[in-house]
Amino acid sequence: MGIEERMTRETRAVWATVVCFLLGSAAGTLALWGNPRPVAGDGSVGLPAGIIAGVIAAASFVVSSRVHRRNDHAEMPRWQVRVSTLSAIALTVAFAGVTALGVLLAGEVLGVGLQGAEIPPLGGGIVTGVASAVAGRLTFSAGIDLRTSDLATLLFSYLLIGTLFAMLTAADPRWWETNFSQLGIGAGAWAFNGTLVVSGVLVATVGSYIGRDLHRALGDRELTRIARVVALWASAGIALAGIGVVSLEDAVIAHNIIAFAALVLFVAAAAVTTAVMPGPPRPLVIATVLIAAVLVIAVVTSILGACSVTVLEAIVIGLALLWMTTLVRVLAVLAPTVTRPSRRATLLPR
Repeated sequence: MGIEERMTRETRAVWATVVCFLLGSAAGTLALWGNPRPVAGDGSVGLPAGIIAGVIAAASFVVSSRVHRRNDHAEMPRWQVRVSTLSAIALTVAFAGVTALGVLLAGEVLGVGLQGAEIPPLGGGIVTGVASAVAGRLTFSAGIDLRTSDLATLLFSYLLIGTLFAMLTAADPRWWETNFSQLGIGAGAWAFNGTLVVSGVLVATVGSYIGRDLHRALGDRELTRIARVVALWASAGIALAGIGVVSLEDAVIAHNIIAFAALVLFVAAAAVTTAVMPGPPRPLVIATVLIAAVLVIAVVTSILGACSVTVLEAIVIGLALLWMTTLVRVLAVLAPTVTRPSRRATLLPR
């Protein structure tokens, strides 16, 4: 890519930021019109601002993808186009969710330091515009060039943001004495359960992009095995979303079964992915061994009563995300960056 083309893309990104700000400011002012609103809590600026910024961020991603990647599907068979389209739809939903929850979390944090402060409609509109501009700029850039490692970072960030917001709005301030699932109980349960649902969508989407990278590296000869990898990651994502749909408050046994299934499916997806990869690569092997050792130590420590179930859950989730980050970075080294259309008319061999 030449300097002139890169400058053109950067100019478009700047204009996209301006448009997102103007749209967000106008929509925010209209939505918040009336009496001044508090920074956080019931009837605050946060919820309308988050929804508007999320919609604008999603729209920015769609527009950018259509402008910059409209020729990617030209030589692809129909099944590959469908997989790519489904991934793009999932990403659009995820970007909206990440943006909305990020704005809500920022509002809750600011509300602690600005207790009693109220924002008039015009001020709330400008705040919404700024949030829309920042999110719109990021998603517009994602539409230009989105790597699998970017998605893994997005997943980690979203889980962190969603969990922090759920902690701040939890109905039971001593939820941590039991486990993370307690955040999905009570009036503020939607925050934690919604985070799990969108995170499940992100895990499935990351799996689709892992399949894309494997196909770029290995070609059509491994397409059947790659399809199994994508299916396992999709299943793990569906199970993770199911934990949020079937909350602990609704059905304890079903919730725990789905949670266990999500863990098993994640491990299975990781194992099959490693088996399909060429090598397997040394960095991934080293990371797997070290993470497995730390996990064993954490489990033993928990059994001995030295750490709570909540701490063990946090360690397991953190290690899983660390392993996934290592995986996608190794794939980034092995896989070419150019689109690779399949030469097979169907996904399954005849």
